[in-house]
Amino acid sequence: MTAVQHKIFSWWRIVGVLWTLAFAGCATNARPPQSSEQVWSGRIGVTVDGSSAQTWHASFELQGSTEAGQLTLMTPLGSVVAQLQWGADKAFLLSNGQTKESASLDALVQEIAGTTLPITSLFDWLNGKTSAAQGWQVDLSALGKGRVFARRDVPAPAVEFRLALTRQ
Repeated sequence: MTAVQHKIFSWWRIVGVLWTLAFAGCATNARPPQSSEQVWSGRIGVTVDGSSAQTWHASFELQGSTEAGQLTLMTPLGSVVAQLQWGADKAFLLSNGQTKESASLDALVQEIAGTTLPITSLFDWLNGKTSAAQGWQVDLSALGKGRVFARRDVPAPAVEFRLALTRQ
C-alpha cells in the first residue's frame, strides 16, 4: 500500500467510525465550560479529496485553549459522537463508551485520523490570528460572519476544513 493509499484508507476509517457513531446515537457527559473559558460552537465540515472524495459534517463545541480544552462532536440531533479532551501531558478520545489515551493532542489526532488536523491552530484562527499549521493555508476573511476555511494540499490527499460558528 502506498503512502497516499494509506492516508486515504486512514481518513476513510476515521470518517466511517464517526459516521457509524453518529447514527448509533451514543452519548457521553461533556464537562461544563469554566466561566473564564471561551466557548465556540457551530458546524464543522471536512472534505478529503482523492479518487473517491469523502465529506463529513458534525455539530461541534470547542472550549479551552491549546494547553487544556475539549472538542465535542455531535449529531444533528445533539447526541455526542466523540469528545477530545486534552491537558498539558495527556489527551483522551471518549467515544462509544471507550477511552483512548495519548501523550498529546497532536499525537492522538495523528493516531486516530492517520494525519494531522489543525485543532490546536483553531484557537488562534478563531481569535483572528493566522498562526501556522504545517501544510495548512487558512482563510479568515469571513471570520466576522462566523466562517473559517482552511486547506491542506501537501501531504496528499488534499483536505478542506470548514467551520460555521453559531456562538462565539
